[in-house]
Amino acid sequence: MGAMKPMHWIVLLVIVLLLFGAKRLPDLAKSVGQSLKIFKKEIKELNDDDTPATPATPPVATPPTATPAAPVDTSHAQPHPGASAQADTTLPPKV
Repeated sequence: MGAMKPMHWIVLLVIVLLLFGAKRLPDLAKSVGQSLKIFKKEIKELNDDDTPATPATPPVATPPTATPAAPVDTSHAQPHPGASAQADTTLPPKV
């Protein structure tokens, strides 16, 4: 029990020809083809929008920032005469 036998295809083709006419079928096929082309183009553009853009030129290397050669030990430094006790609490804890 095939759903679409060759006789079914012939009857369907005759009905389509009667409804649309032989002259309008090529125009109909052309417009369907153009619609599919536009649809595929839009889908591709949507997919391109979703992917991250890669830069056309390589990024310029930034020079490394200067880091001190050794940490500065301020544990034995004398506080400024005008400094308050609150300023001492902002120093990092001694290790």
